[in-house]
Amino acid sequence: MTSACLLLWAIGSASTVWASEELARQRQCLGCHAVERKLVGPALRDVAARYKGQPEAVARLSAKIQAGGAGSWGVVPMPANHKLTPQEAQRLAAWVLTLR
Repeated sequence: MTSACLLLWAIGSASTVWASEELARQRQCLGCHAVERKLVGPALRDVAARYKGQPEAVARLSAKIQAGGAGSWGVVPMPANHKLTPQEAQRLAAWVLTLR
């Protein structure tokens, strides 16, 4: 791969990450979650660590993002987010899973 191709790939990857983080901000995910530390909900890096290596991680996490859940991370339930499209939920799940 040429250096120009690498640069374009890096710019594209960075803009995708930024777009996913911006989506998390727009949909108020970051009101309860932070990347590096627990707020109301778990740190997103902890979520990524829990799902690491699971073949169906994006599907499972995106379903949980849309439907909400309780008991996985403590007593505070995560509310359902019905305003997200399935594609947005998948994009958010894929982004979370990249966090290390």
